[in-house]
Amino acid sequence: MADLARLSGRNFLVIGRAGMDLYADPPGTRIEEATRFTAALGGSSANIAVALTRQGCSAALLTCVSDDAVGSFCLAQLDGYGIDRRHVRPVPGEARNSLAVVETRLENCQSVIYRNNAADFAMTAADVEAVDYPAFSALITTGTVLAAEPSRSAAFRAFDLAKAAGLPLIFDIDYRPYSWSSAKEAAQIYARVAAMCDVIVGNDVEFAVMAGHPDQGLDAARGLIAGGARIVVYKMGEKGALSLTPDGEFATGIYPTRALKPTGAGDSFLGAFIAALAAGGSVRKAVLRGSAAAAMVVSRVGCAPAMPNQAELDGFLANHPDLAS
Repeated sequence: MADLARLSGRNFLVIGRAGMDLYADPPGTRIEEATRFTAALGGSSANIAVALTRQGCSAALLTCVSDDAVGSFCLAQLDGYGIDRRHVRPVPGEARNSLAVVETRLENCQSVIYRNNAADFAMTAADVEAVDYPAFSALITTGTVLAAEPSRSAAFRAFDLAKAAGLPLIFDIDYRPYSWSSAKEAAQIYARVAAMCDVIVGNDVEFAVMAGHPDQGLDAARGLIAGGARIVVYKMGEKGALSLTPDGEFATGIYPTRALKPTGAGDSFLGAFIAALAAGGSVRKAVLRGSAAAAMVVSRVGCAPAMPNQAELDGFLANHPDLAS
């Protein structure tokens, strides 16, 4: 496995989708009753890249977008957030960008996602082979990139190239059933990827999918540590998280917040978590910063626009001492 000390370079390559999120406006409006929407950058990988930049890191995105107005919107948004998008390739033809129509509601929140002929699945081996991997501190991938070809094979090629360059591999399981042909296929691919990675983060449902059994997710997480992984974070929603390392396990809770909606928590967690590790923080400190960032994002409108910067996250933690330790 790679040396996690390399994270200190704070320059990350993130593989996966960028999309457009349309939020029913004003907050609280149901989609079927909406007469106007606000647009924001979306897509799990793009959100993670934003979270990293907000925490003082550098991030580059590796993906494809549609060669149309929606794809151009995503490119402009990436520029606005300071994300390196030299490895984001517009795809001509009938490929379409990921589009999410979302409500800012906590109860019965609807999120309608359009993924027909998704442009990000068009990423090829040529795309990933054009990257200068030694220039980065780690490679971060989400599970969505693995759900279809040619993106899946391209991602595995990227993993091999990153490992050859000594980069730590970080895997956010990010299971989206609508992207996969079956849960069985997802389980097989996820297990293969996780076995290659140094840091794996997911929730209890996602680890259960990886294990292929609803009651064996935690066993799967522990098995990854036994197999050589350096850090595994097993998130359990309102019950907090169990963090596993070769030195042992510890539990943390969650920070209470006045949530507006359930979306964005996982992306904000991962960004703040990795940024804290890159700054030399302990695994416990990194988990707590990730948990605080998640609490902040669900209390704000949007996902990418809601990601806290370093000063905001520090201020939140200063006002919420010891709540999750």
